[in-house]
Amino acid sequence: MAWLEQLFAVAWNTFQECIRQPVALVGVVIGTLFIIVSNPFSAFTMQDDQQMYVDIGMSTIFTCGAILAAFLATGVVNQEIENKTVLTVVSKPVPRPIFVLGKYIGVSAAIASVTLLLAFVFMLVELHGTMPTVRTPWHQPVLTFGFSAVLLTLAAGTWANYFYGWSFSATVIGLGSVLLMLAYATSLAFKPEWETEQLSNSFKPELWKAIGMLFLAESVLAAIAVAASTRLGQVLTLVVVLGFFLVGLLSDWLFARRIEQLHEIMSKLPPEQVQWFDALSIEFGFFRTLQAIVPDFQLFWLVDAVSQKKPIGWDYLGLALPYGIVVILMSLAVGVFLFQRREVG
Repeated sequence: MAWLEQLFAVAWNTFQECIRQPVALVGVVIGTLFIIVSNPFSAFTMQDDQQMYVDIGMSTIFTCGAILAAFLATGVVNQEIENKTVLTVVSKPVPRPIFVLGKYIGVSAAIASVTLLLAFVFMLVELHGTMPTVRTPWHQPVLTFGFSAVLLTLAAGTWANYFYGWSFSATVIGLGSVLLMLAYATSLAFKPEWETEQLSNSFKPELWKAIGMLFLAESVLAAIAVAASTRLGQVLTLVVVLGFFLVGLLSDWLFARRIEQLHEIMSKLPPEQVQWFDALSIEFGFFRTLQAIVPDFQLFWLVDAVSQKKPIGWDYLGLALPYGIVVILMSLAVGVFLFQRREVG
């Protein structure tokens, strides 16, 4: 099928373009260092040190992914329009919806690679645990396998860049994810002093569920950025993405609280006094519309549940995942609509 080949070509080229950008490597380096340094700093709390580290580490993963989603997605469409390179694509001919969808898939794949790499770093450090006292043993398998994976990644990236001309950023992100995954999987089988450990005791699926929801939130931001970049410049697109993100975080306070108040007032009135054209009904519909348009990013933030050691049920994920997919599809539909009439010549 021709459209599948076109979609794959656009997505693959976008993915390669994104992971080769210096901002992707900078995000990985800063995120990795911050995740590692957060471990000793978390030991200064007066309560649960490990809980503090989980909060900081998960926040770091989401922040790096969200920033990359904004910067990478804002340039993939608008930059090609400004440079006129989009003419070579849409004149193939590649349908414009395929072009927008391929761009989004490529950006999402790049964000997934970065998020996965940072997630393995976080899980390795979390497996090591904080050290509240000097008697707390170092987790030797984590240190051995983790640092070996990092050193091998940097060495391979340098070698491939110098002798073969490969992108250092792309090699580090791609190879680093694989080696850190192997380091994490191997470390799960050992205790701090190299004794064997049962995987059921060391593997924490709730953390991976929370990380998956964070990636879904990043994907929503990327879809909004791609849609906005079809008409706006990079600066305005960043403003739109930031606006949706901040309002989405405050959705419960801005919209849900007022909707509940209006519903309570209207429920106390006689039915004949509640009409669709009165002030209360119009205001109620207005806030419900805003609540439906603005994504609720609190829905994807499961770090609090992890910190409070509450199980994350599959029934909750079964509601959150379709909600995120619908928001992504609606954002891309808006982007396709806006791009259909965009002059690219």
